[in-house]
Amino acid sequence: MHLIETTHLSYAYRDSVRALDDVNFVAPRNVRIAVIGPNGAGKSTLFRHLNGILLPQEGQVLVRGEPVTKKNLKEVRKFVGVVFQNPDDQIFAPTVEQDVAFGPTNLGLDESTVMHRVDEALGLLGIEYLRHRAPHHLSGGEKKRVAIAGVLAMEPDVLVMDEPTAGLDPRGRDDLVRFVNSLAEKYGMTVIFSTHELELVTAMADYIYVMDQGKILAQGSVQEIFEQEEMLRRIRLDVPVIPKLCRALRRRGAALPVAYTVEEAEEGLAAALALPRRS
Repeated sequence: MHLIETTHLSYAYRDSVRALDDVNFVAPRNVRIAVIGPNGAGKSTLFRHLNGILLPQEGQVLVRGEPVTKKNLKEVRKFVGVVFQNPDDQIFAPTVEQDVAFGPTNLGLDESTVMHRVDEALGLLGIEYLRHRAPHHLSGGEKKRVAIAGVLAMEPDVLVMDEPTAGLDPRGRDDLVRFVNSLAEKYGMTVIFSTHELELVTAMADYIYVMDQGKILAQGSVQEIFEQEEMLRRIRLDVPVIPKLCRALRRRGAALPVAYTVEEAEEGLAAALALPRRS
C-alpha cells in the first residue's frame, strides 16, 4: 500500500480549464519525489489535493489506501503536511512559537507535548533564536523555515513543498537541501516537492514526475528523465548544467560518465584525467 496515490484525478476551476487531467501519481514510503513542469502545469493544484485542501471532481486521492473525504480531513492533514510557495499564506500568529504551536494544539495535544514538538521543530530548522519574534518582521528565508517548522510540528509522514527554494539566497537553498535530505535519511519521511530549479532536482530527488497542461507526461528516475532532452525542451524546461556538460564532452570523445551532482562530476573528471584520489 502506497502512502499517497491518485487515480484518474481530474480537476477544473471555474473557468472550466482542466488544471488536472487524469493524473495517476504514487508516493511510496521514504522517497524524495520532484514534480517539475512549466508554470500552469498543474503542480500546485495536485499538491492541494494531497491533503484535502481541494477534493477531487473526478477520480480519487488515497492516503494510506483510504479515499480523502470531508469526513477524514483531520486525519489526512496529520499525515500529510503541505508547505506553500509563499510562507505568508500560512504564517499568521503573533510570534513564531505560537505559529509553530498552532497545528499540534489543534490536534488536541496537551501543553507539554505541544511545547516539546515546538522545541523539536525549531531545533531541526535551527531557528530557536526566532521563537519570540513576530513573523512579519522576518526575512523571506526565515519565514520559509518557520512555515516548514509549523508543518513538522504536526509530525507528518509526508512533507509536501511547493517551490521550497523560492525567495531563498544560495546559502539558504543549500541549507534547505541538506535539511530535506536529512528528513528522508534520518526519519524515513517521504518528501514531495515542486521546483523550477532543475539543479535542485539532482540534489534532492530519487524520482521525478513531469507535468504539463494538467497531465503527467513522464515519470522515472533522475537519469531516465534527464535523458529525455527533447521532451523537456518541448515544455520549456532544460537539462541541468552538469549532465548537459558531461554529455557534450562525451560527444567530443571524453571517456566520462554522465554525472548529475557536483560530487559525481568531480569523481568522473578525476578518473578521466587520472588525477590522484583525495587524501
